[in-house]
Amino acid sequence: MPRIQVLPDQLVNQIAAGEVVERPANALKEMLENSLDAGSSNLHIELLNGGTKLIRITDDGCGIARDDLPLALHRHATSKIASFDDLQRVATLGFRGEGLASIASVSRLTLTSRYQDDSHAWRVEADHGNLGEIEPAALSHGTTIEVHELYHQLPARRKFLKSDATEFAHCAEMVKRLALANPDKQFTLLHNGRAALRLVAGDLARRAGELLGEEFVTSGVHVDEGFGPLRLYGITGSPTLGKASRDAQYFFVNGRFVRDKVIQHALREAYRDVLHHDRHAAYCLFLELDPETVDVNVHPTKIEVRFRESQAVYRFLLTSLTKALAGTRAGAGNGQVQPEQTTVPAGIDPDTGEVLARPTPQPASTAAAAPASAPRAPTYAELAARQQAIPLASAREGLGFYDKLIGDLRRDTGTGSTPQPNKSEDSSPIPSSLPWQPLGEPVAATRPETAAPQPAPAASMPADDAPLIPPLGFALGQLHGVYILSQAPDGLIVVDMHAAHERIVYEKLKTALDLRQMPTQPLLIPHVFAADRLDVATVEDHGAELAQLGLELSVMSPTQLAVRAVPLLLKDADVVELARAMLADVRTVGISQMLAGRRNELLATMACHGAVRANRQLTLPEMNALLRDMEATERSGQCNHGRPTWFRLTMKDLDGLFMRGQ
Repeated sequence: MPRIQVLPDQLVNQIAAGEVVERPANALKEMLENSLDAGSSNLHIELLNGGTKLIRITDDGCGIARDDLPLALHRHATSKIASFDDLQRVATLGFRGEGLASIASVSRLTLTSRYQDDSHAWRVEADHGNLGEIEPAALSHGTTIEVHELYHQLPARRKFLKSDATEFAHCAEMVKRLALANPDKQFTLLHNGRAALRLVAGDLARRAGELLGEEFVTSGVHVDEGFGPLRLYGITGSPTLGKASRDAQYFFVNGRFVRDKVIQHALREAYRDVLHHDRHAAYCLFLELDPETVDVNVHPTKIEVRFRESQAVYRFLLTSLTKALAGTRAGAGNGQVQPEQTTVPAGIDPDTGEVLARPTPQPASTAAAAPASAPRAPTYAELAARQQAIPLASAREGLGFYDKLIGDLRRDTGTGSTPQPNKSEDSSPIPSSLPWQPLGEPVAATRPETAAPQPAPAASMPADDAPLIPPLGFALGQLHGVYILSQAPDGLIVVDMHAAHERIVYEKLKTALDLRQMPTQPLLIPHVFAADRLDVATVEDHGAELAQLGLELSVMSPTQLAVRAVPLLLKDADVVELARAMLADVRTVGISQMLAGRRNELLATMACHGAVRANRQLTLPEMNALLRDMEATERSGQCNHGRPTWFRLTMKDLDGLFMRGQ
């Protein structure tokens, strides 16, 4: 057995390099972090052969003094920390003091630096750990570091490197992470003499748009939440634009890119009921907290962290991101969070969404007093609130189709009579006996969940600056009993009515259960159905807990169950299928876990059975009521399973389909 001996420093550095410098991207990261810690605002990076042949970084930081150049390449020598207390509150990217020493031990390294106001720069070279003499050099300011032939004398390590293209991809990803964390810095990346990346200094939105795409920024949700010493800010992607992989997930803790199980689990939970099961969220988020409450000295690569109060961080992340995603509404644009309460514009019925009255033309005296201006063509948004007649014979011949499609509007009024058109529209070629009114006329309507008809509210004039059209517009009709077509200010809205109604019912069920105010609908005649012994046993064991959810079941016989009450929001659902689905979920998971950890999954099952089904014909007031509910419901852009509930086709998109203006 050999005696214990102390290893030479060069061998120790080469051993450490196996963890710190796994590939060229890791060496690039260590050197870029040193440049950022030095206060650099402009970083120029050059690579050859994916970084295996050459890595050159030039910065404009504070530089390194002449006497400190050899120490910069010495193991465990650093200017970042000096004591154990400093290690407890690390605020810099680098602090171990082994990065440059490890890189120098497995390559030919040249370090040239000019310290602040020195008259000239100094240079030192290291050949696989062997330091040379310090020499004067020419450099305007900052530091330049060159790494040649990484792992050239270590073939056992070099053979594990991949192709040049793969290694460059890892290097580019490393630059992207640091560039996102430092949007106020300028980055330039060249590979084999060609510019691969040029990023000018700016704000986070601009930097994220350049690296993650403008669509990510415009459609994403902007987050900025704080609680005590914790702050979460950045941009998280729209659930509708989920990715097939996790390559667009960037999370930073105090400016350091990390991958942590606590963080990833909190983000997944926040997206659980708005993101499709086979998609991944995209985000660029920053968590700021006291450096003393997070340990960054966990792994040599510094990509892992450990929180002192991990549960508090978890709850903060989950609450903040859930709140941000809950603030989104269908019809919101540019990824902005809409207010909690949706304000209905003046002149619009809040129940049906119909326009009660249109602005009347200005009197001649008022028009004469207004300054003369050049005539302009009305915009699509201005034309959207009124419906024009088509002076064609075919318009009269095809009225039977529209009477069949939306003729039940007359029956919905409850009086059997048709509202009289405005006097100003008497010249319209459409007969007044047709049971529908142009968009903008007052009509009586009922909400989908209201049994009794309601008369139309009195017409009121909207304010001059009040928008006449809500975000999701007004319904035009149904397509194959599945989709609602709506006219919006900027084009056409297509809504999946089942998915949209499912989200609305789901959110109402969650709110009712949270408030312990789940309204129920007793059934005059109980629904009796055949059930197996397991279902009967489930009702006997958990009947009281099921009643908390609004579903009252009783045992009629060893093979029969009866449904005596259902949640009021699901009164129109197939109560037998609803009961069987809930019993299956409870039997699989257990009622205690279902009510605690997997409550939302059970409510999603209930909402799916209570949502309006495909091929059900809706009236125009019902469609408009659904659109208004979508605008006021949290997360209504996606159904419970993460599928989108609506899409927008702008007039520009439609004009392109028909080659208008080309």
